[in-house]
Amino acid sequence: MKYVFGLITALTIVISPIFAEKGAVVTTPLNYKTKTLDGKEVDLTSYKGKVVLVVNVASACGYTSQYKGMQNIYEKFNKDGFVVLGVPSNEFGGQEPGTNDEIANFCKTNYGVTFPVLEKQMVKGANASPLYKHLTSKETNPKSSGDVKWNFTKFLLGKNGEILGRFESGVDLDDASLVGAVEAALKK
Repeated sequence: MKYVFGLITALTIVISPIFAEKGAVVTTPLNYKTKTLDGKEVDLTSYKGKVVLVVNVASACGYTSQYKGMQNIYEKFNKDGFVVLGVPSNEFGGQEPGTNDEIANFCKTNYGVTFPVLEKQMVKGANASPLYKHLTSKETNPKSSGDVKWNFTKFLLGKNGEILGRFESGVDLDDASLVGAVEAALKK
């Protein structure tokens, strides 16, 4: 009897972190499906095991030149298991009015983007995509939650999908704090 009780206690300790309130499975921001700019469904769980930088982007913003930095950091660390995910959004000053095809053409023509860019999504408020609801919710991201304030806000995810940090729009992709966080996450 002691053995059975001990085994049940041990299993409870191991299994309990997997479940949240009311029996729901604890998720990461990578437990969602979405589409790419060309309309193909992508299961974000395919990025588990990689370090991921999720960035809401726009083609007519003062920060749009950060696309170049996004491509550079992607090229620098991609071989080590790093990926950048661009997420177009038109919520800030209407700075991403284009269609998915227009956005894809803009990214390729102006910045030679080869990292994945997802379909245009809402990134704040009640209509935010499931990915962004997870990234900004106090329940799922207590350290750096809150609405996205502007284009080119960056969320760094670890190999298991955990949210490691948030970098606001003014943080360039070659900023030492961002690059250092990426390097540290890749070493884990």
